[in-house]
Amino acid sequence: MAGKDRSISRDTKRRYMMPLLFVLTGSVVCATLGFTGNDNFDLARQQVWLRNIGHQLLLHSGDSTSRVLPVQEIAPHEYQVRFENEFTFETDSLVKIVSQSLQKDHAAQDYIVNVLSCSGKEVLFGYAISGEEKNSIVPCRGRKQPRGCYVINIRFKDTGIASLSNGYLVGGLSVFAFIGLLAVRPFRTKRSGAGAAVTQAEGLQIGNTLFEPGKRQITTAGTTTELTPKENKLLTIFAHSPGELVERQRIQKEIWEDEGVIVGRSLDVFISKLRKKLERDASIQVVNVHGKGYRLQIDGQ
Repeated sequence: MAGKDRSISRDTKRRYMMPLLFVLTGSVVCATLGFTGNDNFDLARQQVWLRNIGHQLLLHSGDSTSRVLPVQEIAPHEYQVRFENEFTFETDSLVKIVSQSLQKDHAAQDYIVNVLSCSGKEVLFGYAISGEEKNSIVPCRGRKQPRGCYVINIRFKDTGIASLSNGYLVGGLSVFAFIGLLAVRPFRTKRSGAGAAVTQAEGLQIGNTLFEPGKRQITTAGTTTELTPKENKLLTIFAHSPGELVERQRIQKEIWEDEGVIVGRSLDVFISKLRKKLERDASIQVVNVHGKGYRLQIDGQ
């Protein structure tokens, strides 16, 4: 009987692996077709535009001799413009210079700009531009910033991979993914159907607290507490990484960056508010890791 079970298990694995291998093989083929020199050209052109932003900003501040340092990619779709010397700038001028430099790039219609001190610990000015003008956010206009050491982070909205090589990559992946989904679906249904329904209905168990992200609420010892949207996002991040260090920068990006401005103290304030709402459950602690971030500590884990 045991031998028969092992035989069935091997057959199931082979049937399960074949569609997955099909999808992976198709992905590799499409990637080979999709990632061409055209992508490299577009990326290089975007780098030139970013350097031009730095150049125009220095000229506007009266500096025609110092260098704009090489542009760095600090995260997917996010770049940093750095400078050799200190300079001063006006917020309105920065907005105009960036807009004019990127206006010919149709893939750069949605982006976020943050100006930081060279230490990288403080956002001094930030704004968000959307292809739909009504969704753009540009605070603190008409202000001149003192001379100092600045870096400019520009993050572009991820438009996906549809633009690569005339759409061959995205088209190919869509077909292979669809076929693979049809092939894998019976196995996924058998293995996870009931469990997924229970998870959605009951939420996430954190210590002695039931967290329901969809309802934005937590329940401890029969007492339900409502969460604000940002508190809900914070707890969701922690709940999916219990016991792990969650860096401040990651939290700030995921929760505040869409608003165009990241305010360091905002995070500390919301952490404090979240702690207060979790204090009914003594098994849960949001621990501050000085200078790095926070960790959701659960007794017994």
